[in-house]
Amino acid sequence: MLGSQIDGLPAGYRPDVAVIVVGGNDVTHRVPVSTSVAHLDEAIGRLQDLGAAVVVGTCPDLGSLRPVPQPLRALGARLSRHLADAQAEAVASRNARAVSLRRAVGPFFVTQPDEMFSLDRFHPSALGYRRTAEALLPAVRAAFAEAPATATA
Repeated sequence: MLGSQIDGLPAGYRPDVAVIVVGGNDVTHRVPVSTSVAHLDEAIGRLQDLGAAVVVGTCPDLGSLRPVPQPLRALGARLSRHLADAQAEAVASRNARAVSLRRAVGPFFVTQPDEMFSLDRFHPSALGYRRTAEALLPAVRAAFAEAPATATA
């Protein structure tokens, strides 16, 4: 869906910074890592062509999904880690910024699942999204600081 989201941007739109957080659905829908990463790589390139610095929150740790029984949870953890590693490589090859959500917020989802997950026990709650945004913020600030000035104050 990344490509169609970029296609939907208004003509002439020039973002300073773009944030992408993807991967969990790709793992659960069994999208091959190579396909998922190719879509991410293309999206990063398109956003950079628009002048945006890009920050990517890599695939979260699906091993924190307690309602998923073992051994599927362990498999989800392994697959999400593999995708996150491949995403980080693609991000680095594009000179964008990667933030490991597994490392930055994963422990909160493991130790505080009732607070961090929404009622569906898969998507983050408001607090989960807040923690994720807080984890991404330093990279966004750094990217924004390095972005060329396009607006006047």
